[in-house]
Amino acid sequence: MNRWAERLRAYSPYVADALIILLAIAIEVEIAVTKVHVHKLLLAPLAVFWALPLLARRRYPLLALSAVAASIALAATIDAGPFHRLNIPFFSAIAAAVIAGAIADRRQAVIGGVLTFLTVAWVDYRDPHNHASDLLWLLVVFAGLWVAGFLFGTRTRQTHELRARAERAERDREQRAREAVAEERARIARELHDVVAHYVSVMVVQTSAVRRLLRPEQERERETLVGVESVGRQALTEMRRLIGILREQEAAGPALGPAPSIERIDDLIRQVREAGLPVEVTVEGTPVALPAGIDVSAYRILQEALTNTLKHAGPAHAEVRLRYGDDQLEVEVADDGRGYGMNGNADGHGLVGMRERVVSVCRGEFEAGRRPEGGFSVRARLPYAEVPSV
Repeated sequence: MNRWAERLRAYSPYVADALIILLAIAIEVEIAVTKVHVHKLLLAPLAVFWALPLLARRRYPLLALSAVAASIALAATIDAGPFHRLNIPFFSAIAAAVIAGAIADRRQAVIGGVLTFLTVAWVDYRDPHNHASDLLWLLVVFAGLWVAGFLFGTRTRQTHELRARAERAERDREQRAREAVAEERARIARELHDVVAHYVSVMVVQTSAVRRLLRPEQERERETLVGVESVGRQALTEMRRLIGILREQEAAGPALGPAPSIERIDDLIRQVREAGLPVEVTVEGTPVALPAGIDVSAYRILQEALTNTLKHAGPAHAEVRLRYGDDQLEVEVADDGRGYGMNGNADGHGLVGMRERVVSVCRGEFEAGRRPEGGFSVRARLPYAEVPSV
């Protein structure tokens, strides 16, 4: 049903144009076949302006209505008596009244309405058989038609504005989501740089130490280790160059403090509690030494989820669960507040960033949503397999 309604709204201007053209054709046909004695040679060319100018109502509404009103008034002046016995011009006046009320510019809508009323009054005045009561009735009818056009035009404009606003909001939401993904990827890249650079540096240092322990006759082994050192240093140089590009793109990012790690979760929980959010922590299973990438990601997920709860859940309590399994770490943050929405924080960046980190980088699983008993929960499953390098 909604699809048909959308199609009807989309094609309604063209339908109106088709009806105006049919009205113009009907006018000419009536003049040609009418039994009433009218000046056909005069009215036939003049009748073109009783309806067709309404096709220009979108760009020149007041000018179109003026042309219709003037042509009808002129016809009534030329052929007063017989003109009143024609039926189709009456429908042209009806269309003009409705279109006048639907004009977006209120001033032009009132002027168009007045023009229509004056035209109807003049046509009625030119009919010698009409009375004052007939004029009053016509004015009431056409006033009602003008009001109907006014209400219809207002409703149509409001619908268009709401649709345009919704489309803009959707585009903005998608743009913010893309920006959130880009920002999160940049932060992940910096963190992985720190992790991987440390390991590569250790490898280079150890290789250099082993090379110095070789005997003089082990020249081939020495050359191999020199090559390993050179490649390792080149790798570090390239990583620093790439991370420098990322930092330049992120104009003014926060300075990096100590490397984030689950081992520092106590500091994070203390900061959140001091900010006013009661938090309980439950650890299930036996903690294991996590790969550096998983360790950083788990900490960031907890940090983002608790920050969103603190900002948007209102008065609430939060519970953090860490479940160490055989092959994965499960991180869960649940609260009993009002929930901060299916899009994460207010601008939708929270969950977008967490999902990007968990699914795209850690190859894990991510779930978030409102809890049946109230509140909101975020759950991530992070496999122990190493995070791929950047």
